[in-house]
Amino acid sequence: MLDLDLLKTLVCVVEEGSFTRGAERVHRTQSTVSQQILRLEERVGRPLLQRDRSGKQALPTPHGELLTHYARRLLAIAQEAQEALALPGAQAVLRLGVPEDFDAQRMSAMLAGFAQAQPGLRLDTVSGMSSELQRRLAAGELDMALLKREPGSGEALARWPEQLVWVAAPGFVPAEGPLPLVLFPPGCLYRLRVLRAMDRAGRPWREAFGSHSLTGIQAAVAAGLGVSLLPTTAVLPSHRVLPPAPGFERPPGTELALVRGSAVARGGSMERHLQSLADHLVAQLGAQAGQASESRAGRWAARRHSV
Repeated sequence: MLDLDLLKTLVCVVEEGSFTRGAERVHRTQSTVSQQILRLEERVGRPLLQRDRSGKQALPTPHGELLTHYARRLLAIAQEAQEALALPGAQAVLRLGVPEDFDAQRMSAMLAGFAQAQPGLRLDTVSGMSSELQRRLAAGELDMALLKREPGSGEALARWPEQLVWVAAPGFVPAEGPLPLVLFPPGCLYRLRVLRAMDRAGRPWREAFGSHSLTGIQAAVAAGLGVSLLPTTAVLPSHRVLPPAPGFERPPGTELALVRGSAVARGGSMERHLQSLADHLVAQLGAQAGQASESRAGRWAARRHSV
């Protein structure tokens, strides 16, 4: 059996890259933490960390990375069990994944409405890249997730197309040299679309700003740090949509899909709760998509009239 206390120490040392900082997180001395890692290595029969000469810095070995991955999952499940036992009565738990590049305020408002309507239900929401959420769905760690993905790339309870546009600050004029780009991290479809467009146009570029957060990307574009690619629903009044030009041709769209976990097998009342959550998200996202379409149509009509 693996000791959760030892696994927690391993995760802290790996995340901090240091025995000293890892020890601070678990409120133990550095020597105690070193002994704990040695005990864990003896138990699994594999070296888990690579130490430098000082013995203070640490990097995970391949086996260390693998065990750290499982350790995070085991610790999360243990925490979930502890919280569930602390509740006054049994409470159903739904696990929902949402993309990091989704409007946090918009999502929070939707989920708050569902939580208020279901007081006996606990909704655990996890944010992450769509590729990671897909993996967690397949592993049974999530019941349902909203994913940004290629259109029609799998089954879905519902899907909403996303139109992408190039955006910059109103007064942005790129200087000579590589084009400054504002990008989501690797693994994001928007980033992939941007870099493919740059490659096709043979245009040199540099990453002027990077962020997991949609809010961070929006703010960087508005501040004039560079050009980015966003869905039309995420374009702000402080952004300028760039007209088609070499390197800025209209990119292929993406889709937002609501997907049920393939490994989920929950019966009785849980199935009803999952269906309620799906119905709520479909209704909310469908209504917002309709409002966004009407808003865009109104703006485009006004532009044509002004011309």
